[in-house]
Formats: sequence, structure tokens, C-alpha cells
Amino acid sequence: VQLQASGGGLVQAGGSLRLSCTASGRTNSSIYMGWFRQAPGKEREYVAAISWSAGTTSYTDSVKGRFTISKDNAKNTVFLRMNNLKPEDTAIYYCAGMRFLGRYSDPRRWDYWGQGTQVTVSS
Repeated sequence: VQLQASGGGLVQAGGSLRLSCTASGRTNSSIYMGWFRQAPGKEREYVAAISWSAGTTSYTDSVKGRFTISKDNAKNTVFLRMNNLKPEDTAIYYCAGMRFLGRYSDPRRWDYWGQGTQVTVSS
């Protein structure tokens, strides 16, 4: 499975961005898709996840109410809508695919990774 992320950019605090992640290859091997982020000098952090089938979603506490993960099964694409962005949201955002259900927050449980897209929020 190959994952291609896009949609990052520079935005002012309070602004919005929408990230996209398109899967290709054996897309039916992933049951969950998710987003992680990594700021300079910090560990990769879980952001959100969604199941391909039921659309069940999960978020880390710091983005609840601001970020929304969604999917378009026909296009094998997952989105991350980010509203009310804050400078602390600045990071490289990675999409990921999980083959077997595990703890979302643990990067080691995810099997496929995209190349990352930079999100920069200015104050």
C-alpha cells in the first residue's frame, strides 16, 4: 500500500487547512487510516483515526472539536479538516494505514506510512 499525503501549508492562527491522503495498491489490506504529526525535536504524535468500513473515528484530546477526520471510500482517500489552528499544531503531518486493530496512539501498530506534509501555523 502506498500513501500520498497533501494539503499542508502556511496558515495564520485561527485558520483552517484540509489534508488529504490517497491510498493505492492493496488498499483493502488496511482497516484503519490515521494521521500522526511530528514537530521538530519531538516524538511522532497520534492525531486521529478512522475505520474504512464503519467510519468509526478517534481523536487525541488536543484536537477534539477542532479537527475532523473523514473518508471517501470510492477514492481511497482520507481527509483531515483542521479548524482553529494554533501555533502548537505546527508539525509534519503523516498519514498511516493499519492492517490489524491495535492501539491507535502507538506508531508501531501502524503498517503503512505516507511521506508527510508540512503544516505551519503562524501566531
